[in-house]
Amino acid sequence: MQATKLIAVALAAIALSACQVSPLQKLMASGALDDSAADKGALDKFASERPAMLKVPSELLVPNLPLVERRESLTATGYAVISVQNSKVPAQQRLMAIRAAKLDAYRSLAEQVYGLRLDATATVADMVVQNDTFRSKVEGVIYGATLVSITPSGDDTYETTLTLDKSTVQDLRMLYLTQLTAKSR
Repeated sequence: MQATKLIAVALAAIALSACQVSPLQKLMASGALDDSAADKGALDKFASERPAMLKVPSELLVPNLPLVERRESLTATGYAVISVQNSKVPAQQRLMAIRAAKLDAYRSLAEQVYGLRLDATATVADMVVQNDTFRSKVEGVIYGATLVSITPSGDDTYETTLTLDKSTVQDLRMLYLTQLTAKSR
């Protein structure tokens, strides 16, 4: 049970920080995880068997430096169509589209900081796909984003761009990992 918990936290730490061990080491140092020999063995086994998609190419690795720390900031762009907004007044439609584009950009930032949960289902009968559905969900807290631009894109669309400083991203991720370990206790 403890090894499964350790592996789940390790996967979350690696997926969230795009590094190999640093956030997990921080959690172990804080006492959030047991430092027993059994856990170390489970961690060693996990490190050698984790899927290749979780490994960062060696040319991108800087020891204990997450991928996000090598960029100055995260950037996200959101879009919204003016004509589909729920109003008959053109000025109000434009304002609503700007707001929707801004929210879309915040959603995109949250995906970059926390990742995206994806649920997929496929039904096959007689070797033919009958139904193929998927749902995605992102959940998190974003603060400190800077509005870079709000620009019309074409005749009927607004584009909004936001940036988020790397130090704020690290704060958000550490807050998330703290909440994650508190829930698992």
